[in-house]
Amino acid sequence: MKSGFVAILGRPNVGKSTLINSIVNHNVSIVTDKSQTTRNNIIGIYNASDVQIVFLDTPGIHKPKQQLGKEMNNMAYSAAHDVDVAILVVDASKPFGAGDQFIIEHLDIHNTPLVIVFNKIDLARLNETEELKKTYREIFPKAIFIDTVAKEKFNVDELIKTVVSLLPEGPAYYPSEIVTDKDEIFQIKEIIREKILKSLREEVPHSIAIYMEHIDWDSKPIEIIASIIVEKDSQKGIVIGAGGKRIREIGSYARKDIERLLGKHVYLELKVKVDEDWRNEPKSLKSYGYKYEK
Repeated sequence: MKSGFVAILGRPNVGKSTLINSIVNHNVSIVTDKSQTTRNNIIGIYNASDVQIVFLDTPGIHKPKQQLGKEMNNMAYSAAHDVDVAILVVDASKPFGAGDQFIIEHLDIHNTPLVIVFNKIDLARLNETEELKKTYREIFPKAIFIDTVAKEKFNVDELIKTVVSLLPEGPAYYPSEIVTDKDEIFQIKEIIREKILKSLREEVPHSIAIYMEHIDWDSKPIEIIASIIVEKDSQKGIVIGAGGKRIREIGSYARKDIERLLGKHVYLELKVKVDEDWRNEPKSLKSYGYKYEK
């Protein structure tokens, strides 16, 4: 059979998580309109007859302002090593810029079979896309180019076929029924964070982390207590909302998705705690699951 590991790389908000969800036909990564939504390397596993592809969704590579950003970049850089194929996702609707140059200077993918996915092709102008492709062709002359609209699954099948053609013969690394390496606690925390990101605006979403305080799997309904971590008292008030309205809405939306994930009724309690400047504190980064471990 054909099998192997494939890293999905690129800048924030180019559609990497939407792409991996479309490929494996399962929401293994949360998707919002906020940059840097993905903060961890997340595996999504594609299984077909005589094929298993282990895709690694990675945080968007960017010029970091806090230690959290450095940790996220390190996760992405690590994913690019020792994979059979690298996929570089580019937003086809935007011109080549400083962020693209940053990736090229910091990401070592010149010696790996490379597929460059020009996503959001439906939003792009033909002449601008051709200019963008010309730039990438000069940098990566051996790369394979594919146009996609990940949210519509346009050309996703063609991308899968291309990846399969580049993979070696190998074993199945995971049982066929597994679609991600992340456990239920990680997925629950990500669901809560997704609802917060969709509810909030401005700089507050980037200051949010989720800490799991307690889960009682044996209780009926399952009892889950989680803390929403913010960096300032003012942010705490924003998350809670007037009279607690916003946090109740966040909890309600999150509970529905968690019940869908677990297939059981859930009691969800959300708290809000302040951890000043946690994005620059190694101990906090480790506690919240964002410390890159080699």
